[in-house]
Amino acid sequence: MAVGGCVAALTVGLTACSGSSSGSDGVSSSATGSAAASRYATPLKGICPSTVVIQANWWPGLPDGYLYQLLGANPTIDVGKNRVEGPLGDTGVRLQVRAGGPATGFQPVTSLLAQDDSILAGYVGTDEAVQASAKQPTVAVLAPYEKSPLALIWGDPAWKFTNVAEIRQSGATVLASASGTSFPDVFVREGLLTKTQVDTSYQGSPDRFVAADGKIVQQAFVTNEPYLLEHDVKAWGRPVQYHLLQDEYPAYISALAVRPDKVSSQRACLAKLVPLLQRAQRDYVADPAPANQLLLRVVSKLRTGGFTLSPGLLAYGNATQKKLGLIANGSDGVLGSFDAARVEKLIGRLGPVFAAKGAAPKPGLTAAGLVTNEFLDKTVTLK
Repeated sequence: MAVGGCVAALTVGLTACSGSSSGSDGVSSSATGSAAASRYATPLKGICPSTVVIQANWWPGLPDGYLYQLLGANPTIDVGKNRVEGPLGDTGVRLQVRAGGPATGFQPVTSLLAQDDSILAGYVGTDEAVQASAKQPTVAVLAPYEKSPLALIWGDPAWKFTNVAEIRQSGATVLASASGTSFPDVFVREGLLTKTQVDTSYQGSPDRFVAADGKIVQQAFVTNEPYLLEHDVKAWGRPVQYHLLQDEYPAYISALAVRPDKVSSQRACLAKLVPLLQRAQRDYVADPAPANQLLLRVVSKLRTGGFTLSPGLLAYGNATQKKLGLIANGSDGVLGSFDAARVEKLIGRLGPVFAAKGAAPKPGLTAAGLVTNEFLDKTVTLK
């Protein structure tokens, strides 16, 4: 969830809870962890790497909740390397979650997976996976989000948009990021927006939105910007309206992906690890408080250049993704599954966009080359 919400949070600079003290070596131990970690006891020692490394695509936040659910009571916060590490439940191995985005010089996760063999898995959205499929391919093994939180927001109460076509008809300016998002190009290519109304100068600051008195349509994550604008941007300080893009651009965001070679070499590990991740996501949705406390503590310790979390933002995000069913069972009724037909359609829509930019997807790319439900426990569902 790199561009939209995370860049905005970086710019606004919320106030996070302070955490444990940090030693002179820049590494600190947190006194707070997920009380639920002891529930995860599938033996992984000798099956998975001694440290399971997962690469995120931004600073710690809402999408990381299910991973923090698995960390033990006293994870280590490595300030110098922007990592948190602790026991992976009671499995006999450790879990290390690495921050991404600014923490890795904005390198795409697909690139990091290709470069660093110690990383088992990382967050790769459908659009990034399609774009990188020819040179840095990945296979997603878990969909933490069934629905994307990507949205368009506006502040003019007279606008009542219910789809992207209505935004096109209004002629309203659509403020989007020049990198990290592909939906504007897809919508322009398909005629849902005009090229002239799309402004790709958005860098996360709320200033343009405020200056336009909300009479602008801006990309956002529904779990993030609406709260920030209402509660933390004093120059705005009121609700905004939004249109969720799931129906028109149903990309899987922050899907957990591995390199294709690791589907084979780590098959035994993934078969036991992925069901644990499913259960952790289910438990995080039911009771996010313990993992959220750890997220707040970790972010308060890392040198994030202004990005912080607040209890209010996390609580809003948890409530919103629950209300909108962003974390939900897949079309087959299984938590974390992929819909192959949905992925196939996205490949067809994204392929021409990336080809026009000189990054054509792998020839003959299909959903089977991008996602797999092989490792999921089909009994894990959200009720």
